[in-house]
Amino acid sequence: MKIAIIEDELLAVNYLKDLLDKQNIVPVTETVILRSKKQAIDFFENHSADLIFMDIHLGDGMSLEIFEHVELFTPVIFITAFDEYAMRVFRHFTIDYLLKPFEEEDLHKALQKFISIRSNFDPGPVLQSLSTLRQPENSGKMKHFMVREGNKLKSIDEHQTAYFFASGKYLFLTTNDGKTYIYDDTIKDIIHKLNPELFFKINRKFIINKAAIVEITKHSSQKVELKLSPAPEINSDVFISKRQITECLNWLKN
Repeated sequence: MKIAIIEDELLAVNYLKDLLDKQNIVPVTETVILRSKKQAIDFFENHSADLIFMDIHLGDGMSLEIFEHVELFTPVIFITAFDEYAMRVFRHFTIDYLLKPFEEEDLHKALQKFISIRSNFDPGPVLQSLSTLRQPENSGKMKHFMVREGNKLKSIDEHQTAYFFASGKYLFLTTNDGKTYIYDDTIKDIIHKLNPELFFKINRKFIINKAAIVEITKHSSQKVELKLSPAPEINSDVFISKRQITECLNWLKN
């Protein structure tokens, strides 16, 4: 059986692939990894799969838009960290979903359901329900972030996230309670996936949540320092870059 995983978070990809490799419910002969909407569209224009695992939100848009470009007559198991999407998918589709962070048992149940429906799978309801799922209020911005805690995945809500900071080759996520995790992305890319009402990229190293700012010190018109809570582990002063000062202060006012 050929399985396609459409997921932009490498950590989530590896976690799902490891679980699929260990299970013995369905025989997996090939696993195709597609990290973006564009990759998925390019792939399915000339190829197919027996089962698709599809994250609803990708870095370059909503995966549901893939259906507008290619015809997919394959059962889809959706993956999402958004409860409202999961429940709407479950109501409107004849397939299953995995709500992040999911456990091995959740995957097994979804595969069992796939086995029970694949012979009678009808893609019609899937295609007809896309307009219901794609409402204008669905901005596509990330509200949960997947990190690894030991050998499990953990979902961190945007309101629990104090800031992202880059150090060396890695991007880190720090929570309101002071815990820091490696996050699989770059500061350059993730800023476009975040809610702009909550997050702002103040310099090349930091993207901060407005709620994490406890003090603003204006040393001069070209030098504005922020005190964050919790304090960054890298033990460095946090300054807004000169060209971002005006925009950042306006963002804080709003």
